[in-house]
Amino acid sequence: MRISLSTVLTAALGLASSSDALRILMGNDDGFGSGNLRELYKLLKEAGHEVLVVAPAQQQSGKGGTVIWAESANLTVASQYDIVPAGSKSVGRDPNDDNIWYYDGTPAACTFVALDYVLPRYYPEWHGTADLFVAGPNYGTNLGAFVMGLSGTVGATFAAVSRSIPGIATSASNKAVPYFNVTGPNHPAALAAKVSFEVVNEFIENTPSGQSVLPLGYGVNVNIPELVNGTTPPIVKTRLTGNANTDVAVYNETSGLFDWDNIDPVAAGINAAYNGDTSLPGETWVVAGGGVSVSVFTMDFSAPENTYTDLVFNKVESLFSEGNDTKTGYSKRMVDERMRKRGVMMTGRDAL
Repeated sequence: MRISLSTVLTAALGLASSSDALRILMGNDDGFGSGNLRELYKLLKEAGHEVLVVAPAQQQSGKGGTVIWAESANLTVASQYDIVPAGSKSVGRDPNDDNIWYYDGTPAACTFVALDYVLPRYYPEWHGTADLFVAGPNYGTNLGAFVMGLSGTVGATFAAVSRSIPGIATSASNKAVPYFNVTGPNHPAALAAKVSFEVVNEFIENTPSGQSVLPLGYGVNVNIPELVNGTTPPIVKTRLTGNANTDVAVYNETSGLFDWDNIDPVAAGINAAYNGDTSLPGETWVVAGGGVSVSVFTMDFSAPENTYTDLVFNKVESLFSEGNDTKTGYSKRMVDERMRKRGVMMTGRDAL
């Protein structure tokens, strides 16, 4: 059944009072002037949450989880859409909204600057963390496991999850637009934000007071197809792999430059399914069919316990044998002793 977006939004905003208001940190890779970002920011605020944006001063798509800091204390050129003039500090507030910040770095760097500079200095009541991190909606979908290392939207989310903050990355299929050019509730940016809000709000509303929105080390990847007639498409539980794409380098003989394209046929390596529920449909396939995909990921990249993993370890089994402990210096007893001397490993912002 297709549901009117306005009906969903009205109901969700009405329910918001039943949950404790959250402190939500937002980011993206499209820049702090993104229409998509600002529309979702407004909806989360209208739902009663305390919301703070720290996003790139310039468009930073495709940077993944790389952390690149500003090389100058001041902007060498004007920020995105000339919102902030050249010469301004490399980190600062939007002139029209004190709770929207920019930083002249990559999306993941913005997440860390938010946690380690903006919050401690300007929002001490947040205690250096957030109840939830929300990225996007991105301009364009981020589908498949490959984007875990490619998408700045996912990269910013991954950075937050690494700091023990539940993270939800959202991506849509509309084109880039400055926030001041979003003309009304039926604009594609507003529609993308409404669907994103519906998913994010559902996670919030179904979280009991005092419980984290997601388990420690968990994140969510949401992708939205092109939206038609102001309705929410079917929302489907998915996995990252399944008809997912990866890149090929395309050389332009005229310019001498490379660009990317999707490999055809789809590569088997990116679609090998070992983890999670392998019966779930892939998010790429679902979005291509007009559905909204909701995939769950974790920080744990360890291979699953199966025969393939055993075969990989077996190739170097002699290095792990007891007879080699003195050679490697890493017997379990010695590792335990070294960890004891080092002290308890820092567990993240949840330990504060």
